[in-house]
Amino acid sequence: MILSKFIVFEGIDGAGTSTQIGQLRKKPEAAGFLFTAEPTGGETGRFLRKMLKGDVKLEASTAAYLFAADRNEHIYGRIRSEERVLESGIQKACESGTVVVSDRYLFSSLAYQGISCPGDLPWKLNEGFPLPRLLFYFDIDPSASLARITGRETREIYEEEGFLRQVKEGYKDAISRLSRQEPEMKVVWLDATKSVTELAEVIWEEIVRCGILS
Repeated sequence: MILSKFIVFEGIDGAGTSTQIGQLRKKPEAAGFLFTAEPTGGETGRFLRKMLKGDVKLEASTAAYLFAADRNEHIYGRIRSEERVLESGIQKACESGTVVVSDRYLFSSLAYQGISCPGDLPWKLNEGFPLPRLLFYFDIDPSASLARITGRETREIYEEEGFLRQVKEGYKDAISRLSRQEPEMKVVWLDATKSVTELAEVIWEEIVRCGILS
């Protein structure tokens, strides 16, 4: 299933998704958009953020189940964003005509948890969720992305070059596989080393071109 008003930004740590979300927020034309992220601001999402910081130790399979549970609330429950709390999740928001932009979605689970989980558990846990109409993947070499986040006060458990190289391949595999299953999902591969301004221009052009605003 495709949600025609749903846009997702994806990429390895330090790829620049959050920066471009910030650029999109500034556009007057995006004033009615709902901006959100995963992990969410809900209880499960906040717990997962502790795990990502290394404050909580979990089995890889446990993390995969929790990410899927948080995503289920994100899609079907209530969205908690900086601006507002909706009574419905992403699906109903999109169906009501609201453009929803998420910083990360199920592609992250397939790429990150797919490395350390047994078998195809992440795929099984996420196979029922709808896909976005438009997916932006920020392509960057892990050495370059990690150089960007060296000065951060806190580091996350996945921010290690060898691991992120595996994640990058996991992204490519997951996106390729899902693109074959759902050809209506438009995937835009971005060179994340380009300037903030260049990327912002390309992103807006693609949003307009795919008809998501109509």
